[in-house]
Amino acid sequence: MDLFDYVREQNMEKESPLASRLRPTTLEEVVGQQHIIGKDKLLYRAIKADKISSVIFYGPPGTGKTTLAKVIANTTSAEFTQINATVAGKKDMEEVVKQAKELQGMYRKKTILFIDEIHRFNKGQQDYLLPFVEDGTIILIGATTENPYFEVNGALLSRSSIFELYPLSKEDIKILLKRAVYDKEKGMGSYHAEIDEDALEFLADIAGGDARNALNAVELGILTTERSEDGKIHLTLDVAGECIQKRVVRYDKTGDNHYDTISAFIKSMRGSDPDAAVYYLAKMLYAGEDIKFIARRIMICASEDVGNADPMALTVAVSAAQAVERVGMPEAQIILSQAVLYVATAPKSNSAVNAITAATQNVRQYKTTVPAHLQDAHYGGSQKLGHGVGYKYAHDYPHHYVEQQYLPDEIKDARFYEPGDNGKEKEIKEWMEFIRKQH
Repeated sequence: MDLFDYVREQNMEKESPLASRLRPTTLEEVVGQQHIIGKDKLLYRAIKADKISSVIFYGPPGTGKTTLAKVIANTTSAEFTQINATVAGKKDMEEVVKQAKELQGMYRKKTILFIDEIHRFNKGQQDYLLPFVEDGTIILIGATTENPYFEVNGALLSRSSIFELYPLSKEDIKILLKRAVYDKEKGMGSYHAEIDEDALEFLADIAGGDARNALNAVELGILTTERSEDGKIHLTLDVAGECIQKRVVRYDKTGDNHYDTISAFIKSMRGSDPDAAVYYLAKMLYAGEDIKFIARRIMICASEDVGNADPMALTVAVSAAQAVERVGMPEAQIILSQAVLYVATAPKSNSAVNAITAATQNVRQYKTTVPAHLQDAHYGGSQKLGHGVGYKYAHDYPHHYVEQQYLPDEIKDARFYEPGDNGKEKEIKEWMEFIRKQH
């Protein structure tokens, strides 16, 4: 590094966003995620011992994926290289691999490659990394907001440990916000600002587990708010609400916060009270809640609490979710209201929840084999093994039903789905009882 590079790096460190300046450099400074970096946890021990292996960090934005990678960079003796999958290509990876081989051959030094947004790499780009991860040329650290089991190649997953990061708790966010306001070394303590308790509560609550979102609001508030007569910058509730670009709903002392409101919203739909449901919808919209978040909760409720008592509920909820993304506010509130009222007034059933819960417990309890007559008989030699032999084609029989064993022998008499007596499920229940009597 020459003099110009050093000066540029120093300036970037001073002028970088607050969220970046506050990023921890040691494990002890990290806030939250104790389920993976607690002192008795594997990742903590591996980082401390400088024995890190390939890992993938998975979680929502602002939960510390890049932070943990930077902590590893500061504690490891290995060479640390970072690329972003949104702009990097195969040529960039080839250069990293070339340098890693040289370091390994000449100095017996390992190379850690941190790939941010690794889910953006296509299959070919991910496949390129496989042999070098497998033979230890590089130690991979991937970060993704998407489920890695869907977005990352299975072969790469099998060579990596997956660590899921959770949204930061309200108390975690408050710790970071206080650091931001009062820390003179990394934070904005030199500005002599103070944050009111209700503003602290509001920002920690509305951030929704995303530390970066809350820190950006604090930085904006301090930089744009004039000093009071006492010479200090006061971050009030109104300032906080303006900086995070969300209206402030004043929460009462009974704990009526963001999480309580969404809980009441769901329970009102489940309890078939359309008036309460649309009230809590209005409250969340007024507070500036993300319409996509609200739409997701409606979809979940439509399946979890209505289910097959009215299958159209899920269709309405999904259509509403797609519509609000295309339309946006303020018209999206009408679409959400329609979906909420439909789900709230629909007949209710939680049979789908009970069925998958019971089936999952059964899967965990028993090791089973698919009955031979249900196995695939199309691939070569399978019929000689008895696959598909004796299978009865349901459409060849009256009512398109024939008595036949579908569950494995070990659990052949199990029942998971018990239709309820409401709405469409009453018809389903009567139909199932009818066809089961046909044998």
